[in-house]
Amino acid sequence: MIDLSCETISSLHKLLIEGKINSVELTELYLNRIEQKNNKINAYVSLNQDAIKEAREADLRIQAKKNVTELTGIPIGLKDIFLKSRLKTTCASNILKNYIAPYTGTAVQKLADAGAVIIGKLNMDEFAMGSSTEHTIFGPTHNPWNHEYIAGGSSGGSTAAVAASFCAAALGTDTGGSIRQPSSCCNVVGLKPTYGRVSRYGVVAFASSLDQVGPITTNVADCAIMLKTIAGHDPKDSTSHNIEVPDYTKFINQNIKGLTIGIPKEYLSYELDEEILLSVNESIKILKTLGAKCIDISLPHTKYAVPTYYIIAPAEASSNLARYDGIRFGYRSPNSKDLQDLYEQTRSDGFGPEVKLRIIMGTYVLSSGYYDAYYIKAQKVRTLIKKDFQDAFKKCDTIIAPAMPTPPFKLGEKLSDPLQMYLSDIFTIPVNLAGLPAISVPYGFSKNKLPIGIQFIGNLFDEATLIKVAHAYESTTQCYMKKPEL
Repeated sequence: MIDLSCETISSLHKLLIEGKINSVELTELYLNRIEQKNNKINAYVSLNQDAIKEAREADLRIQAKKNVTELTGIPIGLKDIFLKSRLKTTCASNILKNYIAPYTGTAVQKLADAGAVIIGKLNMDEFAMGSSTEHTIFGPTHNPWNHEYIAGGSSGGSTAAVAASFCAAALGTDTGGSIRQPSSCCNVVGLKPTYGRVSRYGVVAFASSLDQVGPITTNVADCAIMLKTIAGHDPKDSTSHNIEVPDYTKFINQNIKGLTIGIPKEYLSYELDEEILLSVNESIKILKTLGAKCIDISLPHTKYAVPTYYIIAPAEASSNLARYDGIRFGYRSPNSKDLQDLYEQTRSDGFGPEVKLRIIMGTYVLSSGYYDAYYIKAQKVRTLIKKDFQDAFKKCDTIIAPAMPTPPFKLGEKLSDPLQMYLSDIFTIPVNLAGLPAISVPYGFSKNKLPIGIQFIGNLFDEATLIKVAHAYESTTQCYMKKPEL
């Protein structure tokens, strides 16, 4: 019997190839663990009834030694925003409560083509709008390290599942930090690739110019395996870039001596929690011992990132969510008097309060008389934020930053104060506005024994350098090896 909490994709792949376990047995181990312990965490919202069938098919591939990849037979979880044919896809919303996906999205199909086993769907903030996985029809996801605290959001179910060893890895989406922030909360690795590096086809849209698909894993090596599998051009996604995808696993165990790491003064002058500031300063010392050069840089428009994001993202959400009208798919109000009433009742009953708030905000900033004052101005500021990063990367190879301004907070603590909740993403949002890649890696734990993550930000399409730096850093801290007691 293997201990799932001690395994990675790489170690499980070795066990499968050597015949010490098969995929059916491995999948059953994960399913049994989920059955026994998911009620404490609330990470999974549904399971794939074909998981064992997919595992059998993976075993046949391994036995025949044909088309075997590092992911063949490996159980992987999906945030409940990814479409997989014949699986329920709810986005944690009543309006899609019984929606069955008619096709499989590109990133999920690439995992399937690699022989991965999709084990089930994971909890999230409704339509990915949130920072704590509390805005969900399934109830909040609990942090595996302390069940009274948030797992982060909006991919909190995905990060909690990986931390709790409910799957070997997971897919999440990141619109303003929704992979990196919960990864920091749960002591796992989460990578947001460059916008356009991974296809968004078959991912339910929140904010189309910001959303990006990325992997959530136990360690950086697993992250490299996942990214090289899902990355690449997709003609079905017009925002997908046709740029060569390197083998990211080749950047593991590489020396970072001589690389320049930028330290943004605006990030460290923010009102950071003492333990977060300490984590950044200690991480800088680690990077220096590894031979990296650390220099001060400036990202002067940082303070405008959150207000800019909360104009652009709700505006795009207002447009994207207009399709849920009670006619084409999803929930339909049964008590409507006429067409107008059908729209109003369906959307009032189907959407939760946070989603309705953002739709209203987005509709307002796009309305006549306010479009120029808010939306156009926000797009101009977005350009300035992007230029800040372009100027910074003329001086450095990678940027170090906190993933969050505080350690994880208690469930319910910030629900009544949306502004404080939104500020949880202050260090992740600028990356999405600029379309850059970034990764959150475990640093250690707070005095309350809650995880703290460090964020590394890379230049456009330079995930390779990110993985190189993150793995070198991880090799020193080894924090990913610590697992919660559920």
